[in-house]
Amino acid sequence: MKPSKVIKQEISVRIYDDASQLTEDEQLLIREAQTSVDHAYAPYSNFNVGSAVLLENGEIICGSNQENAVYPLGLCAERVALFSAGSRFPDVPIVALALSTQKELKENEFPVFPCGSCRQVLIESETRHHHDIKLFITGSDRSIYVMDSVKEILPFAFRGDSLK
Repeated sequence: MKPSKVIKQEISVRIYDDASQLTEDEQLLIREAQTSVDHAYAPYSNFNVGSAVLLENGEIICGSNQENAVYPLGLCAERVALFSAGSRFPDVPIVALALSTQKELKENEFPVFPCGSCRQVLIESETRHHHDIKLFITGSDRSIYVMDSVKEILPFAFRGDSLK
């Protein structure tokens, strides 16, 4: 059966060889995320992740993944940083988020992107503040993947207005 319509959606990801090609503020945000990797509590997976969010007021809030023996109770680094920022500065939009891991990448392997739950929390923040969040995802080879909005990695997102 032939569909009446086909929707195609493309994403745009810019890849930089290293942070020197970015602004000083963006480099600082990435360094903060990389430093946060060392603060992760990941005794079960040994998979340390660090995140840093840049707020519109210039504040940088960091987070790292926090595991629990009951796996579902742990939190990803992104949500630790996002919820902390939302708690401390509820009315200040998030401008950017950087994500870093200690995982060594194989050749032609993508770095670790936010999980589905983190993507949903990110899109909620974009929607809440009417402000795109620029994403910086670092690879172990020093490359940096940049997207201008969470919409790039969460097409057809579920939003609060879907509940109305």
